[in-house]
Amino acid sequence: MLLSFRRTFVAALFFTVTATQIAFAQTPKTVFLEDLTWTELRSQIQAGKTTILIPIGATEQSGPDVALGKHNVRVKILSQRIAEGLGNALVAPVIAYVPEGGYAPATSHMRFPGTITIPDDVFEKTLESAANSFKVHGFKNIVFLGDHGGYQNDIKKVVVQLNKSWAGSPARAIVPPEYYASSSDGYAQILRKRGYRDDEIGTHAGLADTSLQLAVAPQMVRQDGLRNGPKRGLADGVYGGDPRRSTAELGQLGIDAIVTQTVNALKTDTVAR
Repeated sequence: MLLSFRRTFVAALFFTVTATQIAFAQTPKTVFLEDLTWTELRSQIQAGKTTILIPIGATEQSGPDVALGKHNVRVKILSQRIAEGLGNALVAPVIAYVPEGGYAPATSHMRFPGTITIPDDVFEKTLESAANSFKVHGFKNIVFLGDHGGYQNDIKKVVVQLNKSWAGSPARAIVPPEYYASSSDGYAQILRKRGYRDDEIGTHAGLADTSLQLAVAPQMVRQDGLRNGPKRGLADGVYGGDPRRSTAELGQLGIDAIVTQTVNALKTDTVAR
């Protein structure tokens, strides 16, 4: 009887250890490149995940009621949903350091504490180097998703240069215009149809911007100050809008539009690749 008990105990222990090893050996269910090991990534590329999304955020002021990492968090969440919608894509780490104005003297968003800036040429070289790295590893579609308006022309310039240098190879750089268009002018149109005025919608840290953030990361919005504070203006870092009527429900309309339109555009653009 004692021998039987020992055998049962050893078998149970073996099963437990083996099951634990298998669990740890499994590749996590994630679209984020930084959560994978290099061998897991290699296997996913070989299995057909040959599209990489490069999310580009910003570290900048967005008025007194929205945290400085707004763009970084938002573009990561949006990129995740876009990658999941595509089915053959992974998401690179967010690029959080971008051109935001000068610092001698301080201009644009650099006039507000917490904003970080880099020169345009450094930004462009960073994008170029990241894209070439992904090309080396076997990605065919290198997609830039820029969440901030100030560097859109820089991204377009880099995409042109990359595609010129990659001519004849399977790789291609892409900047889908639908991503930023649907988060800016496209989203503003959605809000206008629901009765919101341009002097509420704004262009930075207004109703549109703040509603998008409430939909994806409400913890980054100081809602007490937002609801009960005075109307903000240029001196506060709010440009051309009034965020006080912002809601997560309004923001979700924009989030859904950004994801749907970007996924559809990328599927069309990469269908033959």
